[in-house]
Amino acid sequence: MIIIGLTGGIGSGKSTVATMFKELGVPVYDSDQRAKYLMNTSKTINKQLVELLGDEAYEKGKLNRPYIAEKVFNDSELLAELNNIVHPVVRQDFIDWTNEQDASYVIQETALLFENKSQDLYDEVILVTAPKEVRISRVLNRDNTTRAQVEARMNNQLEDKIKLELANFIIENIDLERTREKVLQVHASILADC
Repeated sequence: MIIIGLTGGIGSGKSTVATMFKELGVPVYDSDQRAKYLMNTSKTINKQLVELLGDEAYEKGKLNRPYIAEKVFNDSELLAELNNIVHPVVRQDFIDWTNEQDASYVIQETALLFENKSQDLYDEVILVTAPKEVRISRVLNRDNTTRAQVEARMNNQLEDKIKLELANFIIENIDLERTREKVLQVHASILADC
């Protein structure tokens, strides 16, 4: 089974592209959703987050996402520590999930693939891109956030020009029909390698 990483900066449209692959029958693991789930359910993560960020990390037993975001997105060391707690648990969860799949290839959708230097864990990597202003606009329309908060999150991600050198496939996600065409091309190319 081929393991594909799907990544892209905030607002690039990773989830849109992931959905297109799902429609083609490709199993897709959504790292962000699983991380949120595991941060709420894993006793190991819960204990370590409270040690790192204090009791306010959880509110009435649920992850206090606004509090955590405010703490870590302007503190790269704290963000790195948070990632060191969460990412190994998510990685093991992905491996367990992959072992349950019956497909030619699977995709792990993950925002910080290159930032975490985890590209070597994948057979190939797909990068989703879009112009910065388009990405900011998408996030502002999608999330209850400010431009400054979006830019702070972007500043914790590598620039696309660096990621372009590292990816095997690039999908520019501006026009949905052209994006879909590119997804079909990438899908055919990966299947040819299976």
